[in-house]
Amino acid sequence: MTEEKPVRKPFFNYIAKLWLIFFLLLSGLTILFYGVADEWFGPMPSFKDLENPDSNLASEIYSSDGVLLGTYFIENRSNIEFRDLSPNLVNALLAIEDIRFTEHSGIDLRALGRVAWGVITGNSKGGGSTLTQQLAKNLFPRGQNLSKPQLVIRKFQEWVTATKLERNYSKEEIMAMYLNTVPFGSHSFGIRAASRTFFNKTTDSLLLEEAALMAGVVNAPTWYSPVRNPDRAVKRRNLVLSQMNTYGFISKQVYDSVSSIPLDMSNYGIQDHTSGQATYFREFLRAELRRWALTNFKADGSTYDIYRDGLKIYTTIDSWLQTYAESAVRQHLGDELQPAFFKHWEGHKHAPFVFPSREIEEEVEKIMLQAMRRSERYRSLQNEGASPAEILESFKTPIRMRVFSWEGSIDTIMTPLDSIRYYKSYLQAGLMSVETSTGYVRAYVGGNDYRFFKYDHVTQARRQVGSTFKPFLYTLAMQEGEYSPCYKVPNIQYSVQLFDGSFWSPRTSSTDRVGEEVTLKWALANSNNWISAYLIKRFSPESVIQMARKMGVTAPIDPVPAIALGTPDISLYEMVGAMNTLANKGVYVKPSFITRIEDKNGNVIARFLPEKSEALDEVSAYKMIELMKGVVESGTGIRLRFKYGLNNPIAGKTGTTQNQSDGWFMGITPELTTGVWVGAEDRSAHFRTITLGQGANTALPIWALYMQQVYADKQLNISQGDFDKPMQSVDIEFDCDAYDSKQSLNRQNAGFDDF
Repeated sequence: MTEEKPVRKPFFNYIAKLWLIFFLLLSGLTILFYGVADEWFGPMPSFKDLENPDSNLASEIYSSDGVLLGTYFIENRSNIEFRDLSPNLVNALLAIEDIRFTEHSGIDLRALGRVAWGVITGNSKGGGSTLTQQLAKNLFPRGQNLSKPQLVIRKFQEWVTATKLERNYSKEEIMAMYLNTVPFGSHSFGIRAASRTFFNKTTDSLLLEEAALMAGVVNAPTWYSPVRNPDRAVKRRNLVLSQMNTYGFISKQVYDSVSSIPLDMSNYGIQDHTSGQATYFREFLRAELRRWALTNFKADGSTYDIYRDGLKIYTTIDSWLQTYAESAVRQHLGDELQPAFFKHWEGHKHAPFVFPSREIEEEVEKIMLQAMRRSERYRSLQNEGASPAEILESFKTPIRMRVFSWEGSIDTIMTPLDSIRYYKSYLQAGLMSVETSTGYVRAYVGGNDYRFFKYDHVTQARRQVGSTFKPFLYTLAMQEGEYSPCYKVPNIQYSVQLFDGSFWSPRTSSTDRVGEEVTLKWALANSNNWISAYLIKRFSPESVIQMARKMGVTAPIDPVPAIALGTPDISLYEMVGAMNTLANKGVYVKPSFITRIEDKNGNVIARFLPEKSEALDEVSAYKMIELMKGVVESGTGIRLRFKYGLNNPIAGKTGTTQNQSDGWFMGITPELTTGVWVGAEDRSAHFRTITLGQGANTALPIWALYMQQVYADKQLNISQGDFDKPMQSVDIEFDCDAYDSKQSLNRQNAGFDDF
């Protein structure tokens, strides 16, 4: 029996099956691609979506000189264009993520082949996604719990989207779009926010080692975080540098040099509303913009959202003037006034509180309990259902906390109640500086440090203004035409009858020239209360209030004679705007903060023009400027001359309230009007002596330090010249000493020398 040989199938049968499988796979892939493209499996991003991805874009706040002050955001993300990128960053990203980026059309077949071979052999040599594919992936909403078939469909959707991107955008646009969409960690989304967060730099100024770090972080922001995992971050950075050397972007010498540079995160800072420049201003602006957004509508009828719409807000703030203002507050309070305050109260049981009553311990306890009830800790405990006794016990329990100091924040352990007492011992300050002719707010300092003190002393606070109110009274006198700066009034005590028949008779702190005739210029320069009483008796409180209203004051003012001494509570914002009227030739300009707002595409959607109104005539305003010059030349502000060396024309007014609770200085120059307030959170916390607590000692030095820096910066081009004289001729004597000599000579010539 012969053995039957196995029948061999023709070789072409195997070939046919292979081709059949190939064509079936190709047909399946083709159908799948067409199905994805025709949105059989779900919606695809449109061109509009590709150009305007549904991401939360931060709104950016810019200074008048183009400096980014801060952002409002849900996600700290701001878009850039390719021209804004450092070449170092572009090269680093290509080297580590997609070296054939300029060659492929969205999908790198060589990279996919490498991935497939790695799967077959178990020897993976990297991923196959291109930058364009990664961008496409970022444009899709994050899939939650997708099944395997859904993941496959999603991958094909990303490929189709990648090819669309390549067809319709340049490589430069794709790279910029990619860097705008990726997260970098530390609450920064997109390269612009990341550069600012990690290095406090713009994207075009990144150094080679910084660019390499950013390119490396993209892969896994948490794993390679230079803050949380610095060793991994350095290794990843150096890998990027090695790849840049391999692909010829840098030489071996450069690689060796740069890879040895230690990681420098000294400029790292998470970007939020409590950090950066002009924090109080930005927080004030937030509320203003939210009100604006409620009454302004987009093309689709919806209102603007400052946290998501990527608006660009151009403000009036000058970044250099803001820097000098913040520096002046920090220098005077931190280096001089606060140490003097601590020393002044050293060893006193009830520091820093002063009460006229004997029940001082009860009064202090009331202040502490009131502050405790206003705190966020108290509200949280109350919402959790804690009893008053439990809350009080919590406030008496030591905990770890970080507290403010002028030398830097301090990590310590203390009770929340002790921390309240600690903070109440700190003096606060407010400063606002406006450009004379425009009313643009150029500098705005609302307090010491927004991280620890949230209350804004420029626009939120209304404090007693003291003698800085007297210019309103004198302005009324100058406008009436009856008086001039050299007009003389007997320096005696005056009484004003009140509605109930009683009399109001103010005291004066000075015994200088009592009983003599003094000029109004001398009286204002020396803040004489008797002459203020004389003028309020002559013109009435109602007339003075009306003048203050014309000059921009909106705060409630009781029509009583005591306003002549400065009893009203007025905000620093209102006071600066009002005093600026005098420098602006009698025209009130409402201080403004914004010049324009643009949408994310750069289209102007709002412009803001200053509100102006004529408050008084030009001659009367000039009279007041000359009157207030006397404050600096020979009065309460004279230390501007002998201590701070400011010898240019300055009109000013100091102010000190009852018990030295508030110190003020209003300083006017031809181009800037600046006001400063200094005081504690509680009016009962203050210096116990007028020498230390007067406005000339607390507020004036901040103004002086600010203006010293302003004048020293020649690029600002702030004039130190004199104020412009009125257009019409002014036949008024302003040099009262010369005026006295002239009058005496006239009397001699007339034969009245003996009288």
